[in-house]
Amino acid sequence: MSLDQAVALARKQNPEILIARKQVEAARGGVVEARSGFLPALVSSGLLRKRERQESSRLRDDDYNASLRVVQNVYTGGATKGRLAIARLTTEKRALELAAVEQRVVMDLRVAYYELLLNRAKIGVREEAVRVMRDELKAQEERFAAGTVGELNVRRAEVSLANEQPELFEAQTRVQNSDLRIHELCGIQANPRASGARFQPIGQLTYQPRHPDLTECLAHAAAFRPEIKARQLEIAIEEQQLIVDRSELRPRVEAFTGYEVYSERDPEVGDEFNHGYVIGLNASWHIFDGFATRGRMQATGARRAAAGEALRAEKLAVESEVRSAFFDLQQADRVLESETRNVESASESLELARGNLGAGLGTQLDVLQAAADVTRVRTTRLSAIYLHNVALARLARACGREPEGLEVDSKSATPEEAKRQAQVFDVARPPAGLGRSR
Repeated sequence: MSLDQAVALARKQNPEILIARKQVEAARGGVVEARSGFLPALVSSGLLRKRERQESSRLRDDDYNASLRVVQNVYTGGATKGRLAIARLTTEKRALELAAVEQRVVMDLRVAYYELLLNRAKIGVREEAVRVMRDELKAQEERFAAGTVGELNVRRAEVSLANEQPELFEAQTRVQNSDLRIHELCGIQANPRASGARFQPIGQLTYQPRHPDLTECLAHAAAFRPEIKARQLEIAIEEQQLIVDRSELRPRVEAFTGYEVYSERDPEVGDEFNHGYVIGLNASWHIFDGFATRGRMQATGARRAAAGEALRAEKLAVESEVRSAFFDLQQADRVLESETRNVESASESLELARGNLGAGLGTQLDVLQAAADVTRVRTTRLSAIYLHNVALARLARACGREPEGLEVDSKSATPEEAKRQAQVFDVARPPAGLGRSR
C-alpha cells in the first residue's frame, strides 16, 4: 500500500476523524434547531377537569378546553437571530476542528509510514551485516583449521557476529510495532493470530530536497491553520451569546391564531359547549429577575476575554511549532549531508584496512572495526533521511498544507545536485565480504 493510499484509508476509517465528522453532523442539527425560531409553530393543547361538588352551586362540574394554534415569534430581543448565528458558527468551528484532526492524523500516519520504511531498510542493513560476519567467521575458522591464523581471530569474529544479531532482532521488532501503529491510524483491526508485519508499504525511504522559506511558512500558518480559525470563531460565538443573554432584558412578543373548543361552567352565561377561531398576541417582559441575566452576561464576557487569550496563545503555539519544525528540517539536512560524507570516509577506511591487512601492516581487528563503522554510519544516514522526512511532515502540518505544497529548491534540478542527491538516495549496504585481499 502506498502512502497516498494509506492516507486516503485513514481519512475514511480513522476513529478520531469519524468522531469529528459526527460532531459536524451534530452541529448541523443545531442549525436546524436554531432556525426553527424564525418559523411558525403548530401547538395543540387540551384540558379536561371534573370538580367534586363541595356545596350547592350552579356551576357545572365538568370543565374542558382544547385548542390548535399557530404561533409565530414577532420580537425576541435578538435571541432567535443570535442563536442561529451561534449554531452556524459552531458548525463552521466543528468543520475546522475536523480539518485539524485530519491534518494531525495524516501527519502521524506519514511519520509512522516513514518509520516503517526506516525499520525495513535497517533490517536489510542488519541482515547483510550478519551475513558478512558469518562469512567472516567461517573464513577465520577455515584459516584456523589450516593453521594460518590464531584462535583469537576466530573469537573476534564470533563476538562481531554476536554483536550484530541483537540489532537485527531489534529492527524486526520495530517493524512489527510500526505496522501496529499504521493499523491503528488507518482504523484497521489487527489480526491477533498474525505474528509478523501485515502492512506492506510500497517503495523505500527516499530523500526529497525541499527548502521552504520560514517567513512564507509563518504567514501561511497564520492565515490557514484551522486551529487559529477555530479560536477566532470561539470569540465570535461568545459575542453572539452576549446578544442572546442581553435579550432577556427586553420584551418578547408572539402572535397566534387558531381554533378553540371550550366549556362554559356558568349556565347563565351560555351553553356548555363553545367553539370558534381565536387570534391574538402574547407578550412578556422580565422587569426584574434577581440579577440572573446580569450574571449570565458577566460570565459570557469572561468567556469572551478567555477566548481572546486562547487565540493569542494558539497563535504563539503555531508560530513556535512552525519554527521548531523548520529548524528540525534544517538540522536533518545538515546531518544527512554530513553522514553522506561519513559513509564515503568509512568506506575508504575499510578499503585501507583491507589493504594494510594484506600488506601485513594491519590486523583483523582493524578490518572488523572498519566494517562495523560502515554499518553504523550507513544506518545513521538512514535515520537522517527518516528525520528529514518527519521534519518535512511536521512542517507541512504546522503550515496547514500538504508536504508537496512546500517550496522545492530549484537547484536540485542541476546535474551536480542530482549526482549528490543520488548518493543520498542510495541506502547503501555493508560490503559483501571482508578481507578479500588477504
